[in-house]
Amino acid sequence: MSTAAYVFDAYGTLFDVHAAVRRHAEQAGPEYQRFSEMWRAKQLEYSWVRTLMGSYRDFWQLTEEALDYTLARFPSVDRSLRADLLSAYWTLDCYPEVPAVLKDLKSRGAKLAILSNGSPAMLEAAVKNAALDVILDDVFSVDAIRAYKTAPQVYDMVTTAYRLYPEAVSFQSSNRWDVAGAQKFGFRTVWINRLDLPDEYADHGPDLILPNLASL
Repeated sequence: MSTAAYVFDAYGTLFDVHAAVRRHAEQAGPEYQRFSEMWRAKQLEYSWVRTLMGSYRDFWQLTEEALDYTLARFPSVDRSLRADLLSAYWTLDCYPEVPAVLKDLKSRGAKLAILSNGSPAMLEAAVKNAALDVILDDVFSVDAIRAYKTAPQVYDMVTTAYRLYPEAVSFQSSNRWDVAGAQKFGFRTVWINRLDLPDEYADHGPDLILPNLASL
């Protein structure tokens, strides 16, 4: 079956989640990389735990709560950076290959969309900042169903909206757990392994592994 839609995870796949802390690396100090990694890890942990509990809060709230936890764990980082770090998260850098790749896929006549845990406001800001709003057809936020990836109903948002069988969708994510969820749902999956990480979830493997989006 030909690909009718290319669907992308946002954070870590199109947008660099560590760009916010990197912009303030000098003020954050020598532990800024570990700080950024914990912020991201807690943000995701909160999304999984809240979905399992059935206690939804939007992704921006989780981002704030994860930052507060991380600041508490890293007393060397000045809490006065909080507002600047949160502000930077609204305009994360997109990876350099992203605009050209999306334009090329668009020229092939396929639908292009984001499917993300991000809140609608967060995604709108990131997409506009990267000038991707003129390329993408749709931006799907889990906020519409109040559950986070890897809940199957998240991936079903795409097939329902586009009236497609799952196998007609190519789903790209840098998050291996997200690829596993999408594969289990029935999407064709591409793991964008930007950090050359070892594979996991062997029973739900990707159809393709790429170091970035340029070879898509």
